[in-house]
Amino acid sequence: MFTIKDAIHDHIDVSGVAADLLDTPIVQRLRRVRQLGTASLVYPSANHSRFEHSLGVYYLADEVAKHLDLDENHAECLRAAAILHDTGHGPFSHVTEPVFERHLGKDHDDIYNLLSNSQAREILENHGINFEYISELVGGNEKYGQLIAGDLDVDRMDYLARDAHHTGVPYGTIDHEQLIRSLTFIDSQLVIKEGNIQVAENVLTARALMDPTVYHHHTARIAELMLLRATERLIKANELAPKDLRRIDDYDLITTLRSHPETSKMATRLDNRNLFKRAVWLETDAIPESLRGFSYQEIIQFEREIAQAAGINPETVLIDIPHKMGLPESETQIEKNGEVTLLREQSQIIGALEGAVKNQRRLGIYTEESSISAVREVADDILDIKINGRYVKEREGDSNSLV
Repeated sequence: MFTIKDAIHDHIDVSGVAADLLDTPIVQRLRRVRQLGTASLVYPSANHSRFEHSLGVYYLADEVAKHLDLDENHAECLRAAAILHDTGHGPFSHVTEPVFERHLGKDHDDIYNLLSNSQAREILENHGINFEYISELVGGNEKYGQLIAGDLDVDRMDYLARDAHHTGVPYGTIDHEQLIRSLTFIDSQLVIKEGNIQVAENVLTARALMDPTVYHHHTARIAELMLLRATERLIKANELAPKDLRRIDDYDLITTLRSHPETSKMATRLDNRNLFKRAVWLETDAIPESLRGFSYQEIIQFEREIAQAAGINPETVLIDIPHKMGLPESETQIEKNGEVTLLREQSQIIGALEGAVKNQRRLGIYTEESSISAVREVADDILDIKINGRYVKEREGDSNSLV
């Protein structure tokens, strides 16, 4: 056993299978994958990694295992899944996830193939643990998978507090100890015990406040889209295989972007924080329902049409359409009068929070500063979005500020 000093949970004792997994290549790669992708362009101290987050999830999983009095075999499996739960992330975390979702049909929770030919599999098997079972836990399957990837899991418990700490925003405070004590299983379903609805509401309030402030901040979103489109161009040019995305890190991707002629300009922009600006920034109620179901190819086609009509390079127009706009945590099960029901059905606060999150999402069209007027002028007709002045007029020289 050894002890690691953590910014959130203080001292974390690591032992057993988790200690052996820690220095494997697929876990150590997470040191070089930023937890919040491009958010450091808004919050300079948000440079924390998926590695330290995984340690935090391990710590909380261990605490949950103790609280639920799991037998040692299930506890070890839970701790192993916690350490490995983010190994399926690509560079810059969720930023590149849409790429391998489109090309491979996998999301970051699907780690079966990563584990099957890895040193981590050998370590798991040496400890008498089936790697297939661990991949199921990471995917949120099986009874105890709900603790790793459920509606109110140890992953969320850690990232809300950790992301708030490193960005400096005061919204992610969670009473981890009380939340863990409130967890139980009823008929193999993870639920919040009766009388603890305020504990769950606290988590969702933190999530709802972090969403527009950090996770969907407009500057970070612009940088994400720039990075995402550049990554797709690498794949189209056969400079990067989609299957390799989950084996490289942030530095590998940026280095490749810099070295390829089709992406070097975008890489330079990202390096120097010379980001596109908002030409259109529409509120939720102004977004036609027809736009919300657009596929990636349809979005790319509209980007090209807008660029052609505006007389600019199609690579300098990005359309950002919100899709998932709710709070998945509201599906949390809670015990009420001896029965299990949804949290949203028992809490008036949750409905208000979901409405607030939805209303804060925006449709964005981003471009170079010199092209803002031209893009704004043609976007109305092409997308039939009836802008009618409902865009954010940037303050001169400050269009990517925190505010």
